[in-house]
Amino acid sequence: MLLKSLLFAVSAAALISTNASAQSPAPIVIKFSHVVATDTPKGHAALRFKELAEKGTNGRVKVDVYANSTLYKDKEEMEALQLGAVQMLAPSLAKFGPLGVKEYEVFDLPYIFPNKAALTKVTEGPIGKSMLKLLEPKGLVGLAFWDNGFKVMSANKPLHTPADFKGLKMRIQSSKVLDAQMRALSANPQVMAFSEVYQALQTGVVDGTENPPSNVYSQKMHEVQSNITLSNHGYLGYVVVVNKKFWEGLPADIRTILEGAMKEASKYANEIAQKENDDAMAAIEKSGKTKIYKLSAAEQAEWQRVLVPVQKEMEGRIGKDLIESINKATK
Repeated sequence: MLLKSLLFAVSAAALISTNASAQSPAPIVIKFSHVVATDTPKGHAALRFKELAEKGTNGRVKVDVYANSTLYKDKEEMEALQLGAVQMLAPSLAKFGPLGVKEYEVFDLPYIFPNKAALTKVTEGPIGKSMLKLLEPKGLVGLAFWDNGFKVMSANKPLHTPADFKGLKMRIQSSKVLDAQMRALSANPQVMAFSEVYQALQTGVVDGTENPPSNVYSQKMHEVQSNITLSNHGYLGYVVVVNKKFWEGLPADIRTILEGAMKEASKYANEIAQKENDDAMAAIEKSGKTKIYKLSAAEQAEWQRVLVPVQKEMEGRIGKDLIESINKATK
């Protein structure tokens, strides 16, 4: 009798569950993983996309955002996306070189973007659209470029001239261009996951690094770096990518809504990036833990003299035509 009662209860529960599922299907879950703090341009933009996507689909889509390398570190996340373990990422542009899309390393070239307006001409113009298409053979769909701004250099000594870098161990992302950049400065490039940088700086495993101010501040790197130089020598941005198989398997109406949500979130991301970096630099200065140095015109010219030749050096890897087309578009 007890067995019959249990079987009846299980059958009834299954029937209720089936009916409930028929009435309200489970939402489509998008796991969105990234490696920076929530309080950064990318962190805020990811949350804005979540809000817009869930609202626009009336709950048919649920976006779970995993910030600050809580799900995958930056060395692991691309493989996780290709395998379908996550559905969406916003990796830094340098991440696509090791994936085999070497053209993306053009964004790492020192002094290739003179200002934000020049950058926007590239990312929102024909060059940007053609570069997103390059990701599809890798099983990815590129949805948008997200801005994070221009980089500063930091170390536990003043960095006023290229000669000041000699012998320093400088952390970089995995990028042949960034490797060449640091070698041009006579520094020793050290590839390291973003989540490991603070401890490496704190313990002296590396002497310095490069990042936009918002990343420096949100990761507390300024607390273990005595000097920051406002060099603006390079750019850091992201591409929002989604697993191609997952994306193409979505209902057409859902995909359209998500594209709209991404467009709006991208506009928001690119609008807030400059302010976020300005606020971060102001907070770093207020902390009193780090000396901030602005290059003179003569010093800036010397940095450019040493670093701009990296563009020529990388023509064989990235493509001479692409580099020339960007230089032409940004004039």
